[in-house]
Amino acid sequence: MRVVSGIDAAGKLLNRRTGFQATDPAVEQSVRAIIEQVRAGGDKILKELTAKYDGARLDRIEVTAEEIQKARNAIDPGLLDALETAAGQITSYHSEQFTAIKSAVDAMGSRQLLRPLDRVGVYAPGGKAFYPSTVLMTAIPAREAGVKEVILATPPGSDGRIPLPTLAAAAIAGVDRVFAVGGAQAVAALAYGTETIPQVDKICGPGNVYVMTAKKMVFGHVAIDGLQGPSEVLIIADETTDPVDCAADILAQAEHDPLAQSVLVTTSHKLAGNVLGELKLRMRENPRHMIIEQSLEQRGIIAVVASLEEAVELANLYAPEHLCFLAASAGDYLASLRHAGCIFIGEKATVAVGDYVAGPSHALPTSGTARFSSPLNIWDFVKITDVVNVDADMIFKYGPAAVTIARAEGLENHARAIEARYRGVSNG
Repeated sequence: MRVVSGIDAAGKLLNRRTGFQATDPAVEQSVRAIIEQVRAGGDKILKELTAKYDGARLDRIEVTAEEIQKARNAIDPGLLDALETAAGQITSYHSEQFTAIKSAVDAMGSRQLLRPLDRVGVYAPGGKAFYPSTVLMTAIPAREAGVKEVILATPPGSDGRIPLPTLAAAAIAGVDRVFAVGGAQAVAALAYGTETIPQVDKICGPGNVYVMTAKKMVFGHVAIDGLQGPSEVLIIADETTDPVDCAADILAQAEHDPLAQSVLVTTSHKLAGNVLGELKLRMRENPRHMIIEQSLEQRGIIAVVASLEEAVELANLYAPEHLCFLAASAGDYLASLRHAGCIFIGEKATVAVGDYVAGPSHALPTSGTARFSSPLNIWDFVKITDVVNVDADMIFKYGPAAVTIARAEGLENHARAIEARYRGVSNG
């Protein structure tokens, strides 16, 4: 990991207000071609691309409802219990959020209508690995928001099958339909539809650079939740922090992907040295040590600063996906932490709990977009329709102002449309 001292040096490394890095033109070209192929060729092209990129030959794209339900009973009972526990936490959190949102809308009376989306597509990465947690974290908030139909797209393994834990998670989350297709081709199918896969109103969920590029390209035809990835953590620590805890969270972040970024901002040179020592000690024993080494060597940063106030300033500058505040006085700084996808505090704080069982969705804004974006939540799956009741009282009180503005803008027929309503309107 790169080690720097001082807020100025650290700020140069952590300032991301320049925005997204440009997408590789070769990736964009490849994704654009895939999208056009899927729009033109439908299911046939999906099967060809799945064979090409996933090494899987599919007889059919859709997983049957029977297969989904059977998976729930086919996985290890301990894993089933863990997934159901996580689902309970996620459901509880988003149910409470929906109640609060609905209460706020209801307070507006008949002036606002809350409507869930009709159909949402959730994407879960797969192929060499599988992520049942992502299925829970995306599908359950949609369900709690009242989305009428939730469909899942996820890549099959080389055997053409979706791993049983992923299907079990789909059953637990109440997913309506599951399709064994991944990558940019899955995004295209969800956005434009094929003979088998229906068009959706919104696409949610993380993925690799091809998936994110595809989401960006189809945005406007459908909605998207954001462009998540690669994963990242910023840890704030002081001399009271256990270096073993710091190292454990850095390793947990780095094992995601060679492009994952782990940042430690600390007020203690001693802690920085001890964390480096722990990382070296635990690196080789790790089953994903090659991924971790690439991540930390290329993107890992340790910044030593003068105070926790400076650490908070850097955190706001970086706007991390995950912010883990491991200093004992974390609660004192919570109000000052303006930009982060999810903040972890408490004596046993660790991002890994949030990845699975804390309750809030782990689909979070990355790449500095936490400055203006929120985690996946109920608002992603509902929309507001305003209702304007124009009665005689409104015309009398506010019509003249509207007429004046309309004529100032040169829109004479707007003014006349309002004046036409003056007939029979009088004060009282």
